[in-house]
Amino acid sequence: MAQPNLDLVYTSEFDAYSRFKRDSFNSARGSLTGHNCSSCNNKGFVMYLSHLHGYVYEVVRKCECTSTRSSLDAIDKSGLKQLMQKCTFETFQTPQEWQVHAKKQALQYLADYQNNWFYMGGQVGCGKTHLCTAIVGELLKQGLQAKYMMWRDETVALKSDIMDKEYQTSMKTLKTVPVLYIDDFFKTEMKKAPSTAEINIAFELLNYRYNNPGLSTIISSEKTIDELLRIDQGVGSRIFQRTKSYCVNITADVNKNYRLAGG
Repeated sequence: MAQPNLDLVYTSEFDAYSRFKRDSFNSARGSLTGHNCSSCNNKGFVMYLSHLHGYVYEVVRKCECTSTRSSLDAIDKSGLKQLMQKCTFETFQTPQEWQVHAKKQALQYLADYQNNWFYMGGQVGCGKTHLCTAIVGELLKQGLQAKYMMWRDETVALKSDIMDKEYQTSMKTLKTVPVLYIDDFFKTEMKKAPSTAEINIAFELLNYRYNNPGLSTIISSEKTIDELLRIDQGVGSRIFQRTKSYCVNITADVNKNYRLAGG
């Protein structure tokens, strides 16, 4: 009489036990918040069974929801969560040709952001912040880390910390974050010329990012590229070189201020 294959019996029993362990692990509830995942039940990990040479192995891996959670966390940390809810490509209206062109440039940049910067400058209220926020929002959805920098507010804080280690800590974050969005670049009180300290901060920050390809920089400003070059050629030329393919200058025209039209 043929003898039972004990290896097969052992494998079968182990397979059943492994399935029980897998099901127990995957059905247990976790404590992660912000996104409800039915695969890992908010633990961040799932167990699956791997077969090799007739044996069953239990393997634990990160759940696919990890990338979604990273994106949501990046959005929270970026400072753009509220703006992103209303400033999307879908909500950007394009009744005029200049708006069509600006939106087209912004959308093209999304496919070519790794080694390029995006600049939109000029007329107040023409939708610069809207389009730049829409770009960053799409990049965040791809899982990239981003930082929102309101130029005037951040530089006030940086100038006050310039002699402390807090300055280096803050600058390191701004220099190295994969996606940096600078809003209202070189905006000053009463339209005064930027101070020497502000120009120095701009040069230190942008020169670092200029010399480190792969760091995406998105800038909105009331100043055109020509005006930036008149303020400081070192800063302006770096921005121009990195954004010349994606540089949108909106000429001054009060009719382009959609805030005045209730936009």
